[in-house]
Amino acid sequence: MSVLIDSDILIEVSRARDNSIISAWRSLCDSRVGILYSPITAAEVWAGARQNEFDATTQLFRELLCAPTDYEIGELAGKFMRIYNKSLSLELPDALIAATAVSTGSVLWTRNRKHYPMKEVTFY
Repeated sequence: MSVLIDSDILIEVSRARDNSIISAWRSLCDSRVGILYSPITAAEVWAGARQNEFDATTQLFRELLCAPTDYEIGELAGKFMRIYNKSLSLELPDALIAATAVSTGSVLWTRNRKHYPMKEVTFY
């Protein structure tokens, strides 16, 4: 099993504001589970990073595995956009993250489950 981490979780981990997330993060890191992130997540985290967080953010990403992005993920994200964009205002980054989770067989750890209405997505 692997866990794909969404940007909201990585932001909370890096800022250490939510004790329940920090506790769950420590348990996850102590397990033998692969911890992945999407390049989309990296872009979202870096877009909001503060200057004083750069070193810690770099170190955090070094400890994780970047999930590959390929044609199949793009195709699946496009399918999700066709299905959910108009009715639920699905955004492309979320479609790509959901497609990455499904394609890699990972569970998705996010605090924003409403952003991922796809029945194929399972959550951590």
